[in-house]
Amino acid sequence: MWFRNLNLYRLHDAPQLDAAALGQVLGEQAFRPLGGSEARRMGWTPPAGRAGTQLFHELQGHLLLTAQRQERILPASVVREEVDERAEAIETSEGRKLRRQERLTLKEQVFEELLPRAFVRSQRVDLWWDTKRQLTGVNASSRKRAEEVLDLLRETLGSLKVTPLATQTLPMRAMTEWLGNASSRPADLIIGDQVELKAKGDDGVVRGRQVDLDSDEMQQLLESGRQASKLALQLEDRFTFVLHDDLAIKSIRFDDRLIDEASQADDGDDAIIRLETDFLLMAQALGDNIDRLLEWMGGEAGQPAASPNPGSF
Repeated sequence: MWFRNLNLYRLHDAPQLDAAALGQVLGEQAFRPLGGSEARRMGWTPPAGRAGTQLFHELQGHLLLTAQRQERILPASVVREEVDERAEAIETSEGRKLRRQERLTLKEQVFEELLPRAFVRSQRVDLWWDTKRQLTGVNASSRKRAEEVLDLLRETLGSLKVTPLATQTLPMRAMTEWLGNASSRPADLIIGDQVELKAKGDDGVVRGRQVDLDSDEMQQLLESGRQASKLALQLEDRFTFVLHDDLAIKSIRFDDRLIDEASQADDGDDAIIRLETDFLLMAQALGDNIDRLLEWMGGEAGQPAASPNPGSF
């Protein structure tokens, strides 16, 4: 249940639906397995998997939804090889070269014939919706996959205005400042041991793992004009993560204390209760600490700037 990645978005004027109405619209876009000639399909599936039938869980204003995506994997090399074989056979039998349009038609024919026999890959993607903050986060490793899930949510609700969450101070500038000036770091923020530095020119990217980010060598790289595009951070007693320059939060690892709190909850061996307990603890931790991150970076873009006092909360 615990998210590994988080692509964050602001919801604007999101529709208010009661549980019955939300369940109905989600059901209309429920996942169905791919048909024989379909290349891909996405729909909603129970977050609890086989243990449940609910298409969403709502706890204290936090919604959990899960999209399931299926696609057929048909390598281009397989199609190309079959097209070449068929084209060669036609050219030999008819004693002529196939025109470009004929090869394209042949390629489409081969693709349609091979697609139903292609390997099917399935993927589940969780979405957290904080209805009080009007904030949503998608547990996807790529922005593209996250936005596919948001497109499904938009289609499900009829309309939905969503924008990537943005801050007054650009994440790259904030991370570079924290890295280069220890006194600028908020009180509960700890620098980790992973970084990616980009130069303004064409000097490439410097990546470091398991390195001392307060070393003289790191300071020299910053003094040369490089800026932090990724930085491992730890929110004390909460979780560790890698912050990206688009405000995506990746490689999340929740603190053992939070995991222990979840494991000690009495769920009566009920998989649904276990899921909801874990989700609520995670969602509360994420919501509170995203608020802190926004404050540390001057507040949300388009909103009045926060007072510069990074050490107090």
